[in-house]
Amino acid sequence: TIEKFGRLDTWVHSAGTFIFAKVEQTEPEEYKRLIEVNLLGQIYGAKAALPYLKQNGGALIHISSVEAWRTVPYQSAYGASKHGINGFVQALRAELTHDEVPVSVTQILPAAINTPIYDKGRNKTPFKPRPVPPIYHPQIVSDAILYAAENPTTDLIAGGAGVGVVLAERFSPRLAEWITGLIGFIGQKSDEKIDGEYAGSLFETVAGFDTVEGRFNDEQLKSDPITWLSTHPSAKNALVTVGGIVGGLIAWRLLNKNRGENNE
Repeated sequence: TIEKFGRLDTWVHSAGTFIFAKVEQTEPEEYKRLIEVNLLGQIYGAKAALPYLKQNGGALIHISSVEAWRTVPYQSAYGASKHGINGFVQALRAELTHDEVPVSVTQILPAAINTPIYDKGRNKTPFKPRPVPPIYHPQIVSDAILYAAENPTTDLIAGGAGVGVVLAERFSPRLAEWITGLIGFIGQKSDEKIDGEYAGSLFETVAGFDTVEGRFNDEQLKSDPITWLSTHPSAKNALVTVGGIVGGLIAWRLLNKNRGENNE
């Protein structure tokens, strides 16, 4: 890229792998491998790209997950890697801001996305895993990435349901934990059974999954108003302004009505 274009403007970290298993089923080498790909891969990538981005300014974009805030059952390794990305990004962003380096650091936090990861990831359960609905089209994540490349921002959630996850964890971790226990098991269990463990792509590539979308095309949402508003701040501000005006008018009318009734 540098040799061809002479500069680097945007660096997107999107490599990732997956294992679907309980903690007691997950071996140390499996944790190690996933952390190497999902977390250390992003750290090494940032260190490789930063010297070039600092020359002219640019954007570092890290693909994480709402599981950086709340991890569901069967995904301890994956969730741990995403929590690690969150911590790394926070520290890196603070350092670059302090040193007045013109490089934005954005963490994209997808909700449940219809990708092949649920079929090609390593699986140690007796069933095929599935994402907890609602499920979103991958284009929603792509749009968020494009926005972050052109508009410096911090965290950007892709998929409106993810906003609920983050808010629940922020305001009531106990509530978030209760919800996770309630839907985290049944919500990820499909009706498709499998015999034995599936090795998947944790340690090597698996053929047949070079596609953008997974097997949930009939369930996926191809648009999301919350993400759209997040990536269109002018429209969001206009909506907030209109809402404020309408709310103010309603309050004014109710106040005048109460005053009239009191005068009677």
